Amino acid sequence: MDSEVQKVVKETLLNLHKKGVLATPNEYRKEFCKVSKKFSLTVDECELFKELVEKLSKNEQLNIDEKEINSFEDIIPILLNRVSKDNINTLAELFQQSIKPSISIDIDEDLKKFSVKIGNSPALIFEDDIQKEMQEFITKRFEADKKVVKQKTSEIAKLLTLMGQYFNDAIKSSGDGSKGVSDIKTQIQSMDMQSPSIKALTELQSKLIDAAKSIEEEMNSVEKKLSTGKSEVESLELQVKKLQKELEKTREESIRDHLTGVLTRKAYEESVKKIENNFIRNNTQYAVVFFDIDHFKKINDTFGHDAGDVVLSTFGKVLEKNTREVDIVGRYGGEEFIAIVHFNLKRELLKYLKRIKAIIQENNFLYKNNKIHITFSAGVSIRNSYNSYESTIQKADMLLYQAKEDGRNKIILEDGTII
Repeated sequence: MDSEVQKVVKETLLNLHKKGVLATPNEYRKEFCKVSKKFSLTVDECELFKELVEKLSKNEQLNIDEKEINSFEDIIPILLNRVSKDNINTLAELFQQSIKPSISIDIDEDLKKFSVKIGNSPALIFEDDIQKEMQEFITKRFEADKKVVKQKTSEIAKLLTLMGQYFNDAIKSSGDGSKGVSDIKTQIQSMDMQSPSIKALTELQSKLIDAAKSIEEEMNSVEKKLSTGKSEVESLELQVKKLQKELEKTREESIRDHLTGVLTRKAYEESVKKIENNFIRNNTQYAVVFFDIDHFKKINDTFGHDAGDVVLSTFGKVLEKNTREVDIVGRYGGEEFIAIVHFNLKRELLKYLKRIKAIIQENNFLYKNNKIHITFSAGVSIRNSYNSYESTIQKADMLLYQAKEDGRNKIILEDGTII
């Protein structure tokens, strides 16, 4: 064994010399593990590295093979590319929301079990098998929505067909009745009323009675059909209204964050485009306010994620209630919120910021029997100080970071004002 080790050591040093690589501990270990494979020599440290690689994902293993990585140090950059664990719960929650059919409210047992599974272990979303299941559920979600829309549109088509049929019947019946009356009128006009006979008058009376009965029966039939049609139309009308409400609700849910009630990030960014266009055309002044709840992770760790949801929900409602309709509030991600606030004078902006801070600072958030006191940090930038919206929001983000670095629980404006 010692002779084998000596051979490996010798060849390792020669290889490093040929490559012009210094025999640092890291470079030596990498080359040593390569050479040891050639001599079928088992080295604990090399085996440990192999076992670690086998525990990584397939994509990470391929990356390691392509880059010919053989050291623990070189694996670090690959591991750093992984999604932060802090974001896994949010990712899992977003996925659970995305696979629920947006119109059809029926959710089968498999979907319920799957939602519970990734809810209990969010990290599973990185597993290949789980990702395949996710894809299948997303496909099912689209199919469920399409099925409901197809069903509802089919009912509307039935309504149109039914109405057409009843109108045709009414027109036909009306036409038949009119023809019968017209024929009788012709006969009356052709009669010689100067010398009428009882027989002729009797026949005319009989025809008039028959025509009246026929018209009455036809009108009763049409009335009955229209009455039935009215009932079915009312039923379909109710279904159409229900579908309309469901579609409106779906649209509202697509622009409103399900937990906080403020705009989703996508809806916020769409609204900002309109505000920015208005600024360019009319120089309508606005500020970008970046909010971030302080020590939010600690709230989750101490009281649980349900408590964290209560804090997020209530914080969102405070922002929404105290922000004017001409302004917008959105959830930017996690515990971050963003607001666009229009103003003419700086004191108007300060009044808004102080009001939000006072409400949060002077009240506790209630979860079960727990009173949770929170604070927040914020950065504020003014649009006309920058060349673009993108530069403005970047500055607000920097000021938020500064507020957190300076001890949190403060709002920093770009001119140095601190609240």
